[in-house]
Parts: sequence; structure tokens; C-alpha cells
Amino acid sequence: MNILLWHVHGSWTTAFVHGRHRYLIPVTPDRGPYGLGRARTYPWPHTAIEVTPDQLATTHIDAVILQRPEELDLTHQWLHRRPGHDLPAIYVEHNTPKDGNIPHSRHPMADRDDLLIAHVTGFNQLFWDTGSTRTTVVDHGIVPPAVEYTGELDRLAVVINEPVRRWRVTGTDLLPLFAEIAPLDVFGMGVAGLADRLGLPPERVTSHDDVPQAKMHAELARRRAYLHLCRWTSLGLSLIEAMSIGMPVVALATTEAVTAVPPGAGALATRVDTLLEAARRFMADPALARQAGAAGRTAARDRYGLDRFLTDWDRLLEEEVCASR
Repeated sequence: MNILLWHVHGSWTTAFVHGRHRYLIPVTPDRGPYGLGRARTYPWPHTAIEVTPDQLATTHIDAVILQRPEELDLTHQWLHRRPGHDLPAIYVEHNTPKDGNIPHSRHPMADRDDLLIAHVTGFNQLFWDTGSTRTTVVDHGIVPPAVEYTGELDRLAVVINEPVRRWRVTGTDLLPLFAEIAPLDVFGMGVAGLADRLGLPPERVTSHDDVPQAKMHAELARRRAYLHLCRWTSLGLSLIEAMSIGMPVVALATTEAVTAVPPGAGALATRVDTLLEAARRFMADPALARQAGAAGRTAARDRYGLDRFLTDWDRLLEEEVCASR
């Protein structure tokens, strides 16, 4: 199939474009949010092809993957076809609701009969009110990191995008508590200057801004444990990647992390003191850290394997395309 989708979430799209289809990725001269084109810090196969809005008007497309409400109008404008009417459309919901009316949050695609909403977690499906719109869940999948855990550095690793702007959402306010136990290495977009914002010396918090994925994985693998302090996000793919590497995790028991982190893979709790104590144990006992990491690695690769993810998506795409004919 020829599948149109925008480059929105780097890790999720990386897994998605490893399937057996051709993936048409809109690109505009400014490479803005609706024309970002191919990823530059993630390895994508040659079947992910950049296309301009002008090219899309004359390109055969079998289905469109929508991820933002604005893409409905863009599809109609660029293809001269209406998503869900002239073209099968699946809306992927990556995020938990954030409108302040939880748990009564109405999804922007609620009460529609022209598309399907595919949630990336069961938690999202539970908390979004989608009315009469059909929904399903396709659990995340990842391209397995090509590194193995060593944990030789007595440091904690964190991956957060825009930790200052998002602050309590990503648990940024909790980082100083863990920086007292071990130095933190914070990877992600918009992490520069984080130590100053937290009021901590640079030797306690080191920022690694927008590092290519493969290099980031190699650096994560050297840290003793992975710290996941997100209060209200869908499910960070970096958490799954860290588990797949073999890192023990210290995670808040919130949203989908409750089901993603199995017993024995580290520490999962809503009490911060419990997580602080777990971080201390992993710093003091590398063998315990390796044992927990091995359990998490097995669980992550079983549940979030790329083959399962792509098989689920193939089945869903075939059902939607066939139903539209």
C-alpha cells in the first residue's frame, strides 16, 4: 500500500515505517510541523519517501494516517480527497487528554462515522471520550536498540522532551531529589540549560540535547538505571527502549507505565520515597541492577516487539482498506 502520514512522533514513526508498505511523508520548504519530511536523527528505510503537497495531488494513496486534527483539512486540501469518505483514514491518538476536564475529556474526533481512532495504549482508550467513533488499541512497538546494557557508570539516565515547558507533566520538578543520589544524564529535545533551571550544579545534571537515537541508546546502556518520572503522558517509548536495552527502571506508577513495567524489572510506585530507595539500591548493587534489567528486557521485547506491532498494523490497514471498497 501507499500510506500517507506526517512525521510527528519520531520513535513511533520509526517503528511504523519499518513495515512492508511505501510511506509518503509530506515535506515543505521550511520543514515545518506539517512538512518535516524524513527523520534526521532516526534511521528510516528507503520506503519512507518525502513528497511535496503538489506531488500528493497526483499520487496514488491507499490510506491516510492522521495524528492531528489539522491533518483532516490538509489531506482534503492537498489530495482533493476527503479522509474517511474518498480515502480510508485512521486517526492515531498518541496522547492522554490534557483539557482539564478529565475524565470527561471529549476527543476532537468524537462522534464520527468516517474514521477509526487507533489508541497507542489502553489507558488512552479508557480516558478519552470518543462518543460513537470506532476505536481500537495497537500497542506500541519499537525497533530493538542495537546495544546491550553495561551499567558501568554510577549515573541515572532520563529521556524527556521539553522538560522545562512541560515541568510537572514530565516530573521535572522531581529530578533534584534523584540528583542527590546520583548524577543525572538527561537526554531529549529542549534539555539545554536544565541544570540552571533546576538550580543545580552542572556536575549533578548533564544535558544531552537532541542526540541521534543510536548514539543515545549507546549512552543510555552505560548508565546504571533509567528514571521515568512522567506523571501524565501516554507511554514514553524511551522507557520501552531502555527496558529493551536491559536497563533497570525506576518509574512512577502512572498511566500505561503500570502495565508496561512488569514485576522484577525495577521499581514502580506512586510514592517518591519508594523510588528514591530503589535508585539507591541500584547504585549500590550493580548485580541487582543487571538482574532487574534482564527481566525488563525480556518483557519489553515480548510485548513491544517490532514484528507484533507491524503485524497488528497490517491487519488493521487491510481491514480498513478492504471495508472501503
